[in-house]
Amino acid sequence: MTTPSWEPPFNASPTTHLVGALDRQRATFRWKADGLDAAGLARRIGASSLTIGGLLKHLTRVEDIHFTWDLDGSAPSEPWRSHDWEAEPDWDFESAADDDPAELYAAYDAAVARSREILAARLADGGPEQLIELGRRHDLEVSLSRLVADMLEEYGRHTGHADLLREDVDGRVGEDPDPAWEPPWAAR
Repeated sequence: MTTPSWEPPFNASPTTHLVGALDRQRATFRWKADGLDAAGLARRIGASSLTIGGLLKHLTRVEDIHFTWDLDGSAPSEPWRSHDWEAEPDWDFESAADDDPAELYAAYDAAVARSREILAARLADGGPEQLIELGRRHDLEVSLSRLVADMLEEYGRHTGHADLLREDVDGRVGEDPDPAWEPPWAAR
C-alpha cells in the first residue's frame, strides 16, 4: 500500500502524530478549497457569511500569526501586521471576495509551507515542551505542543465549514482527498 503524503504515520512518537494530524487537516482543508474560481470561493450558504475564500484568507492569517507572533514574538507578515483588527476584526473573512483566487491560494500555500518549516526547526531545537511567546504575553506557561493542538482545533472547525460550503458549490464530499492528490507544499 502506498501511503499518501497527507496521511499521518501509523506508528510514531506523540509529537510526530500531532504534527501529522495537523498536516492532514491542512491537506484536507486545501483539498476542499482546491480549484475553485472566484464565484466558488465566494459562495455562501443560508444566512452564514462564511466562504471558502474567506476561510483560505483567515487560515493564512492564523498560520502566519501562530508561527510568528505567538511562537516567538516576531512580527507577522503583511497585511496582518498593519491591519487595524480592532476596527475590522473580520477583515480576513470579508475582504477575500476582493482577492484574486490565484493570490488566495498562493498566499495560503506559502503560509503553510513557512509554518511547516518553522515548526520542524523549533521541534528539532527544543522539542514540543518548549515554552512559547503566547504564554509569556499572558503570564502563563504555554508549550509549543499546545500551539499545535490549537492549530488542530482551528483546522477542525474550519475544515467542517469548508466541507459544507464545497458540497454546495459542486457536490465534492468526502473525508480525505483522493490518494493521488497532493497538497502544493508536499515534497514530490
